[in-house]
Amino acid sequence: MPGLGKSLVIIGIIIIVIGLFAAYGPKIPYLGKLPGDIHIKRDNFVFYFPLATSIIISVILSLILYFFTRR
Repeated sequence: MPGLGKSLVIIGIIIIVIGLFAAYGPKIPYLGKLPGDIHIKRDNFVFYFPLATSIIISVILSLILYFFTRR
């Protein structure tokens, strides 16, 4: 059962981080407006893919998870 408790704490922290990001994400400058983000706008069509933002968030989350899972 100790593993279950640790898993629940980690899941709770992840939910809190997602909630904070949803609440304060739009207020972070340049998030979603980086030079590598793809934005195509046509007459009646808009395509947006935040490639550079996704890579940066992935690297940050990978580092955080690496430090949490390291023993």
